[in-house]
Amino acid sequence: MSYYGTPGVPLISGDVPTAVPLEQPHNLFRYGEQALWSTHFWADGEEIAQGTFRTFNVPLGQVGQGMTRVASIAETNLKVGGRIPNGVAFDCFGIAAQYMAMTSNDGAGAGTLSEAVNANAGLLGSVAPMVNILNSGALSWDFTQTQVDIAPLHLVGAGGGAFGSLAVNNPAAGAGVPLNVGNVNNGGGSIWLYRKHPVALPGSGTFSVLIRFGLRAEAIENGVGDVALRIVLMGYYKNVIEIG
Repeated sequence: MSYYGTPGVPLISGDVPTAVPLEQPHNLFRYGEQALWSTHFWADGEEIAQGTFRTFNVPLGQVGQGMTRVASIAETNLKVGGRIPNGVAFDCFGIAAQYMAMTSNDGAGAGTLSEAVNANAGLLGSVAPMVNILNSGALSWDFTQTQVDIAPLHLVGAGGGAFGSLAVNNPAAGAGVPLNVGNVNNGGGSIWLYRKHPVALPGSGTFSVLIRFGLRAEAIENGVGDVALRIVLMGYYKNVIEIG
């Protein structure tokens, strides 16, 4: 008597490799991580209450977003305003907001972004404008016909930003006046993360990030110099490579 197998047990194991398809794929996908950034400037004394300020609108080599000189690589890396570079799809999984102070109060003109944020009110590098912007501002996505709120600026850090202890003496107060001591930190220190669902930015569409301020926001303090906020989007792109 011959046996050709046991009932219920296949003669061929289920993990045998499947046949190679006869047709080759027509395209491949290339993935990579990248950061996109854009900056907005506010002049000394400028009113910001109930204002909406657009970022990712001005590309390299052009003027706008509060700048009187053209945008350089420190301010943005966009080649076309409102568009993902090279027209590829981009999924954003993190956002950072970095506050910066300028060394002048000439309308974001000749100054540099090297001023330390550690001074008293009314002086270059004052802490007050940073606190005002972080406490009064919020970020929103703008997709032409749809706006989606992101979070208050206080929750969108820059990995620490301006931080540490503060001890400043005001010479105008006279001799014997104690130091003004405090603590400075840019929000919670951490960037804003989309934990499960990144925001998909299509390569063919336009977008921007809005900086919006509430009713109780104060004007940029006179005498502190111009200030800026750099918004950074962290994510990954998917590029389709046609091969046949």
